[in-house]
Amino acid sequence: MRSLVNVAIHASQFPENVQRELLDSLRTRRINHKFLYDGVKQTQKWLALHEAFSPARTDPNCVATYDDAFSATAERIAAKRVHVIGLGCGGGQKDAQLLKLLKQRDKLAGYTPCDVSTAMVLTACQTASTVVETENCFPLVCDLATADDLPAVFNRQIQAGTARLLTLFGMLPNFSPLTIFPRLADLISSKDYLLLSANLAPGVDYTVGLQRVLPQYDNDLMRDWLMTFLRDIGVEPADGELVFAVEDCPQGTGLKRIVARFHFNRSRAFQVANERFEFRTGESVQLFFSYRHTSEHVRVLLGQHGIVVLEQWVIRSGEEGIFLCQRDEPAR
Repeated sequence: MRSLVNVAIHASQFPENVQRELLDSLRTRRINHKFLYDGVKQTQKWLALHEAFSPARTDPNCVATYDDAFSATAERIAAKRVHVIGLGCGGGQKDAQLLKLLKQRDKLAGYTPCDVSTAMVLTACQTASTVVETENCFPLVCDLATADDLPAVFNRQIQAGTARLLTLFGMLPNFSPLTIFPRLADLISSKDYLLLSANLAPGVDYTVGLQRVLPQYDNDLMRDWLMTFLRDIGVEPADGELVFAVEDCPQGTGLKRIVARFHFNRSRAFQVANERFEFRTGESVQLFFSYRHTSEHVRVLLGQHGIVVLEQWVIRSGEEGIFLCQRDEPAR
C-alpha cells in the first residue's frame, strides 16, 4: 500500500456527532452497531470472526455463487467506465473481486470504499490496490444511516457518464428495515446498479432456520468481539452475562432477528465524556442484532421502495442470497 492515502471524512463521522450518538446509545441501552467497528482492535476482531464463520469464507459453494453473481453483473454492465461504491465495505474482499472481473472485461474501474470505520476503509483500499489505480480510489468514512447528502458526495467524486455499481455486502442484517431500504432508494438512480447480499433463514420453516444459524452468533469469537466495546467503556465480563435470542422485528415488518444483550447481575457505573452512567442489577443493554430474511422478504421490501430485483443467486445451504437490482422505472 502507498505511504500516503487521502481519506475523506464525512460530517456524520465528525467527533462531536460520534460522541452524541455514543451517549444516546448508552442512554437508550441500545448500542449503535457503528461502535462495534470503531478502531483497529475491534476491526481486527471482526475480521477474525468473519473469517471463521462467514459462509463466504467457510462454504465453497458460497464462494462459487458469488463468482457467478459477479460475473453476471460485470457482463450486464455495458459502459466502459464503471465506479464501484462499497457501502459498508468491510475488508473489501468482495469489492476487489468484483473490480477484478470488471477490469478483465476492459472496464476502466474506480472505487469508493465507504464505512464508519477508518481502519475498515483503509483495509478495503489496500485490498483493492492491486486492481484500482491510486487516482481512481476515493476512500470515504461515513455513516450510511445518517449521511443524508451521499448522492451529492458521490456525484462530486465520480466522472459524468460513468456507470455506478453500489454494493452492500453483509450490511443488511444490521439495519432496521425501515431505515436501510429507504436509504438505498435515495442512493440509486435509474441508471445505477445495486448488488446486495442478505443473510437468509435456511429451509422452508423461517423460525426453525433462524435456530439453525444461531451458533454462527453464539460463539466465543462473537462474544469476545462484542465484549470489547463494553470493556472499553468500563464494564467487566463478570458484571453480567451476554445472552443471544431470536426476536420479532419491533417495527412489525414480519421479519425476525437474532439479538445479543448483556444482562447485568451487579451494578456498574462508569463515565463517558463527562456523563455518568449506571447500569443496575437486572438491567440489560442491547449490543447487537442481525436480521435474517427470506428471498421473498428481500424482494417485497425492495419493491416497496421502487427497487426491482433483476437476478438473484442463493447458496446451496440457503443461508445467503445475492440480489442484483435497479430502480423500477414506471411504464410510460
